[in-house]
Amino acid sequence: MNTSTAIPAASRAPVFISLLSNDVSRCIVDAIVADNPEASVQEYPAMVKVDAPGRLVIRRDSVEERLGRRWDVQELHLSLISLSGNIDETDDEFSLQWGRRG
Repeated sequence: MNTSTAIPAASRAPVFISLLSNDVSRCIVDAIVADNPEASVQEYPAMVKVDAPGRLVIRRDSVEERLGRRWDVQELHLSLISLSGNIDETDDEFSLQWGRRG
């Protein structure tokens, strides 16, 4: 088996994040979609859910660009409802994936 071949998106374990539906979350979702082209968004009356195959990343600079102000990655927790995947969080990004990057 050739391990250097990229794994197709459909076969990677999906991750998701669900956020309260509010003005800040809409900017976060817009940033997620811009930075994660394979992500899909489902909107509900009080929340928005973003699914992605394999990995999902939220970049501070992408969110700041859409909000028009400084944004601390920790602010994500104010809108967070649920998520699936292992979390990797720095001052510059919040990412979800199963397993470790390698």
